[in-house]
Amino acid sequence: MEVSYSTVLRTIRKIEKTTKEAYVKGSYDPGNICEFDWGEVKLKINGKWTKLQMALFTSAFGNYRMAFLFNKQKMECFQEAHALFFNVVGGVYKTMVYDNMKVAVKRFVGTEKEPTEGLLKLSIYYGFGYRFCNVRRGNEKGHVERSVEVIRRKAFAFRDTFETLEEANQYLLEICKKRNRKPQPSQQNQTAEECLKQEHKNFLHLPHPFDAARIQNVRVDKYSTVVIDQSHYSVPDHLVGEIIKVKIYSNRILCFYEEKKIAEHIRLTGCHEWSLQLEHYIETLKKKPGALAGSTALQQADKKIKTIYETYYNSHTKEFIELMQYLKDETTLSEIEQCIEELRKIHPSHVTTDKIKILCAKNKNKVLSSVPKSKETKDIKDYAKSNLKLYDELFQTEAVGKEEAIA
Repeated sequence: MEVSYSTVLRTIRKIEKTTKEAYVKGSYDPGNICEFDWGEVKLKINGKWTKLQMALFTSAFGNYRMAFLFNKQKMECFQEAHALFFNVVGGVYKTMVYDNMKVAVKRFVGTEKEPTEGLLKLSIYYGFGYRFCNVRRGNEKGHVERSVEVIRRKAFAFRDTFETLEEANQYLLEICKKRNRKPQPSQQNQTAEECLKQEHKNFLHLPHPFDAARIQNVRVDKYSTVVIDQSHYSVPDHLVGEIIKVKIYSNRILCFYEEKKIAEHIRLTGCHEWSLQLEHYIETLKKKPGALAGSTALQQADKKIKTIYETYYNSHTKEFIELMQYLKDETTLSEIEQCIEELRKIHPSHVTTDKIKILCAKNKNKVLSSVPKSKETKDIKDYAKSNLKLYDELFQTEAVGKEEAIA
C-alpha cells in the first residue's frame, strides 16, 4: 500500500495538534503588585562601547515604569535598584514579582523556588512579599516584559553616547518621567503618574534606604590589595596579611579594619584591573624609595601630584615621599599647591618639602589668627577672668608689672 507524503504530513499535524494557550486578563488593586526584570543595553560610555544592565520596574495597576542602569546583574545592583525605585515612588508595593533570575532564585526545590539571601533581606527590610513566575513563563509578569523593550527603544534609539554612567542614568530618568506623564487609553486616559498617586494610600511604609552592599571578609595580599571580583583594590600597607571587611556597592568599594574605614575606591568594571592609591604605600616607599618612579600607584595618582613630582622632585624621591606623608597627615593638596606657587615665584629651586611645610604652617596660623572669636570662646575667657579675680581676693595678690615679671 502506498501512502503519499502529504498524507503523512496531515497525520503528523493531527498527532501534534494541541489546543492553543489561552490567557486570562488580570485586574490589579492599587499599590499591590509591581513587576521587576532585567534588560540589556549597549551604550558608548566615555568613548567605549559598554554592555549595561537595565533594572526595570513596572506597576501592575497603573503601568508606572522606572529604570536604572548598572554595570552588572549583581546582588548589590539588584538591591540598590529596589532602594532607588521605592524612594522614587515614595512607598513600597505589597508584592514584587520576578522571573527565575539568579539574583532572586537561589535554587529549585521540586516545584518550589528558594529565594536568595539578598532577596530575603530586602523583603524583610521593606516588608513586601514576593512571587516567582513559572519556568519559561516570563509573560506571567504581564507588564514588565513589554516594558523592557518599550523603555529601551524610547530611551536609546536616538541617543546612545554618554560621558559617564551617571549621565546615562539621568537621561534615562528623564525619559521614564516623560513616558509616565503620557495619557494611557487603557487607563481612561490617566497618566501613569496620576495612577501612582492613587496607589500611595495603599503603599507600605517607606523606611530609610536599604544599605545595598555585598559584604566580604578578605585577606590583604602581598601587594597590599584586596581582590574583589578579580580586580585589586589597595589598602594601607601595614595591613598586609590581615583580614579586613569589604563592603561592595554597585559603584564603590569601602574597606574597614576593626570597624574603622581605611580605604574607599571607585568600583572597577572589568577583570584583572588595579585601583591603587599612593598614600597606601608611603611606609613601604620610605624603605624602598627606588620603587616609586615605576610604580602603578604613582601612575594612577592625581594628575596634580604627578605634575609636582615630575616638575620638582624627579631626582628627590625621598623628599617627595616625605611630602606625601605630610599631605596624608596634616594638609590638603590645594594648600600644598598654593605654597609651591609662592615658592616658585621666588625661584623654582626654593620648592622643597621643608619650605612647603614651613609655609603651610605659616599660612594656617594666619587663618587661625584672623578667625573671629565665638561667643563660646568669649564666655570661657570671662569665666577664667572671674576665677582669677577670686584667686586674687583669696590670697590678696596684686598685679605684677611687666618689668617686674621679666626680672
